[in-house]
Parts: sequence; C-alpha cells; structure tokens
Amino acid sequence: MGTKLTELNFDHSISKKDLMKVLKNEARSIHIQDIMKASNFLREDAKFMPLKERDDYIARFTKAFFARIKDIKDDRLEYSGKVDQGKLSEFLEIQNKMAQNAQSDDEICFNHIARVVSTYTTFIREESIHPVGTRFPGGFTLRYVNGVYLCPVKDKQKDTPSALCRFCVSVQDESVDS
Repeated sequence: MGTKLTELNFDHSISKKDLMKVLKNEARSIHIQDIMKASNFLREDAKFMPLKERDDYIARFTKAFFARIKDIKDDRLEYSGKVDQGKLSEFLEIQNKMAQNAQSDDEICFNHIARVVSTYTTFIREESIHPVGTRFPGGFTLRYVNGVYLCPVKDKQKDTPSALCRFCVSVQDESVDS
C-alpha cells in the first residue's frame, strides 16, 4: 500500500482503513497556500458565472475544502470493509486525467485537493461528492432529505465522461425536471 493515491496497488484488495491512512497522509500534505491556490482557480474558472452565484460557489467550495481537509485529518473513526477497487480505479483515473490537463499551479492544487476530498466523501464516508447546499444552474441546490442526497443534475451528468456523478451516492432530485 502506497502513501499517496497515485501509489495505490490495485493488485490487492484495499480496505477502507488502508485507504483512510493514505487520505490522511495526503491531507497532511495540503497547506493553507494550496487551498488559497485552489480558491484562485475557482475564481478564474467561475469568472463568467453571474456574480451572486459565482461568489456563493467560490465561498462554498473554499469552505468545503477547508472543512473536509480538517475532517480527514481529525477523523478517528474505524472504517470497516473493502473498497470497490474497480470503481476506485476508474474514479482516480478520471481525476488523474484532469490533473494531467491542468493549465496552472492553481489548477494543480485544486485537482489535488478535489481528488483527496472526493475520494474521502465517496469511498470512505459514502456521502455526496458536492456539499449539501451546492447551487447548480437554474438556482437548484443539492439537498439532504430523510437520509438521501438529492441532486438536481445527477441524471444529466451521470454519463458525462469526465464527471464523477456516476460514482456519487446522490440520486436525482425528482422535484427537478431532468
């Protein structure tokens, strides 16, 4: 078992406990400057969004990055069971391709943090990749109702090759026309 997500050995089963050790190691390597660079990337990436949505988007994701990195570092729970290696491998392959196509240091930082956080939420916590309250075009938000994550764009994005939606535990919010 490696100490980084890029060093995982998919020839052997991977326990949630072992994956958590890797994620903790990765989280310890992320510093405030990295989160600030990721925030700069978000600001650049969202420059064409309407101002209100853009500011909310940047603030929510920056806060989520801070909170989730802290959660990973502080998480003392014992996770049992194995990770679905096929899904994890495909998940990380998509993220590695995005990282390889990064155009700036800010985008590299964003991709690294997103990889660590989304792996934690998806494969360890089994929670929605996007934070509850994330706003999507049209003013729709990701909600958590009766123990279920409701995503307003799940059905539209689940077949997009670069989207991670197909790995996410959220389901399509049926109150939103898909």
